[in-house]
Amino acid sequence: MSDETRARLGANSRIDDGATVGYVHDADASPAVIGDDATVRDGTIVYADTSIGDEFTTGHNAVVRENTTVGDDVLVGTDTTIDGSSTIGSHVSLQTGVYVPTETTIGDRVFVGPRAVLTNDPHPLRREADLVGPTLEDDVSIGANATLLPDVTVGKGAFVAAGAVVTEDVPAETLAVGVPARHEPLPEDLTGANQL
Repeated sequence: MSDETRARLGANSRIDDGATVGYVHDADASPAVIGDDATVRDGTIVYADTSIGDEFTTGHNAVVRENTTVGDDVLVGTDTTIDGSSTIGSHVSLQTGVYVPTETTIGDRVFVGPRAVLTNDPHPLRREADLVGPTLEDDVSIGANATLLPDVTVGKGAFVAAGAVVTEDVPAETLAVGVPARHEPLPEDLTGANQL
């Protein structure tokens, strides 16, 4: 469901009847903007005050909250939530069940595997703290069920293994594996840019 006062859609965009584009969270909200060739599936909610590029695709029941900017050719998988005030680059794949908190930055050609969780609060409900999500630089891959703690940076071309818990910055072109994640040299077959 969308109309011109709540959303501006590019050419050849398909919005399922059970999807909402331009959900108004504030009376002063600007329309959601989605580029050409989008596919937004049933159950998905895209808030107003979002700017999304061309070839945007969602699974079912995805959520993209306000003040989020998304580049071109981005997949937001089924049951994935981008909780707003975040920046997502181009050629990004957020698989099923990914959680992206507010104040997160994701670069270009990034893959985030199923059920990976990014966090932004270092002391939930215990102390006041600035909320700062992780930064995933270009060509990062995050494995299924990995957890990234607040304010960590995963450097360009790094690879976080499935199930890893990232508690500190991961240098570029490094493998992070284990709980808590330790850093190892990136195997030769995992080097180079992601093919998204």
